[in-house]
Amino acid sequence: MDNQRHYQIIAKALHWLCQNQQKQPGLEELAHHVGLSPHYLQRLFQEWAGVSPKQFLKYLTKAQAMERLRQGQTVLDSALSSGLSGPGRLHDLLITTQAMTPGEAKRKGFDVEMGCGYGITPFGEALLGWTDKGICFLGFCHEESKQHVWKQFKQQWPDASLSEDNLRASKKLAEIFNEKEQKKLKVWLRGSPFQLQVWEALLSLPAGTHCTYGQLASFSGHAGASRATGSAIGRNPVSWLIPCHRVINSLGTVGGYRWGINTKQAMIAYEAATGTGQKA
Repeated sequence: MDNQRHYQIIAKALHWLCQNQQKQPGLEELAHHVGLSPHYLQRLFQEWAGVSPKQFLKYLTKAQAMERLRQGQTVLDSALSSGLSGPGRLHDLLITTQAMTPGEAKRKGFDVEMGCGYGITPFGEALLGWTDKGICFLGFCHEESKQHVWKQFKQQWPDASLSEDNLRASKKLAEIFNEKEQKKLKVWLRGSPFQLQVWEALLSLPAGTHCTYGQLASFSGHAGASRATGSAIGRNPVSWLIPCHRVINSLGTVGGYRWGINTKQAMIAYEAATGTGQKA
């Protein structure tokens, strides 16, 4: 069984646990769903997710989510008040961002040579777009159709010259989600000045912590602009890399997500359970 098949099985297991968290399913039920023996699934899940299915499920419960929210706000507030961006991976300069010039943004990709392709991630199949300046699109297909994600990609880059390369996309995605051998990643962003400010603020959220739309609006310098901030979050072109999944609503529930609620829940639980982003 190859790595791509492993990815597919674990992605399927993660999403199924998100969908069935209230039932608190056991290992045997999960194993039956993905078509593996409990013993083999336990070992495979531990290998790829870094925790057992039972541990992962624990982080999906509402009580744990609320507790992490309270802890996250405390950690975030203390980090920001001391002038630090936090201990997260994204803030150790392992991800660098570069915004397009106004002229480049206006051309919507005209004269830009862009690679693109599909590959497997811990959260299901994803579409990746990149140029020689960096990654410019990352969208997830597990809950949305590939056609829908492709349409979102094309709307953002309608005039780019595209070259599809699924093999290279798979290799790049493997680098993005490889926590054992972290590499510096470049991101090339196209957005309005307001959107860029919101995305920059998102990069200051430490991994494993969460904030509300209102808190993010204040931190980005636009207090009171929660609705506009939410719209900017929804336009984030490189999900996961710019961690919009860390923003939840004021009631402490997950809230909406461009690529599906279950995908967002899986990302939150994955970070919480594995400590993703906390390593130097």
